[in-house]
Amino acid sequence: MGTELNPAAVNPAVVKPPSMAQGFNAMLRRDLVVAFRQRSDLVNPLFFFIMVIALFPLGIGPEPSTLQKIAPGVIWIAALLSTLLSVDSLFRQDFDDGSLELALLSPQPLFVLVLGKIIAHWLVTALPLILVSPVLGVMLYMDADTIQATLCSLLLGTPVLSMISAIGAALTVGLRKGGVLVAIIALPLYVPVLIFGTGAVEAASMSMAFGGQLAILGAFLILALAFAPFAIAAGLRISLNG
Repeated sequence: MGTELNPAAVNPAVVKPPSMAQGFNAMLRRDLVVAFRQRSDLVNPLFFFIMVIALFPLGIGPEPSTLQKIAPGVIWIAALLSTLLSVDSLFRQDFDDGSLELALLSPQPLFVLVLGKIIAHWLVTALPLILVSPVLGVMLYMDADTIQATLCSLLLGTPVLSMISAIGAALTVGLRKGGVLVAIIALPLYVPVLIFGTGAVEAASMSMAFGGQLAILGAFLILALAFAPFAIAAGLRISLNG
C-alpha cells in the first residue's frame, strides 16, 4: 500500500544519461578492447620503431661517439614516424562501420569521446615505444642520465604528437587516401615538439640541465589537452557533415 514507485521505472525519459566520466571510460575501454583484438595495431608501430633504430648503426657504423651524437634525433624521429604510421586508423574503422556517426549523435560531448580515443591510441601505440626505448638507448651507447631524459621527454611529447596527428586524421577521415594529407597537416606541427624533445636528450648527454626543455614540453601537453579535443571534434563534424 505505502510502497513508492520509482519514477525511472514508470517513465524511462527521466533516466539520467551517463556522465561525461562514464562516457570517457566507456570509449577508452572499448578502444582498448578493439586494439587488443587486432594485434597488428599493437605490433606494427613497435616493430617499425625498433627496426628504424636498429638499422641506423648498420648504415652509419658502430662507432660509439657517432651513435651517441645521433641517438636523440634517431629515437625521436622514429617515435614520430611510428605515431604517424598508426594514426590513419584512429577514426577510419569507426567511420567505416558507422559508429563514428553514432558518436556524433550521442548525448555525450564529442570532445570527451575523442579524448578517450586519443588516450587509448597513445596507450596502444606510444607507451610500448617508451617502454622499449631504454633498451634501444643502450644499443646506441646512451648513458643513464640520457636514457632518463629520453623517457621523460617521450612521456611528455608523444601525447602531443598523438593529438596533433588526430587533428589531421579527423580532417581526412572521409577521404579514401588520407594518409598523405595527415602527414602534410601534422608534420609542420611536429617540429616544435621534435626540437625540444631532442634538445632535452642532447642536453642530458652533455651533462647539462634539461628541465627547461621538459617544462616547455609539459606546456605543449597542457595546451594540447586543453584545445586539441575540441579541434578534433570540430574536424570530425566537418568531415562527416561537409
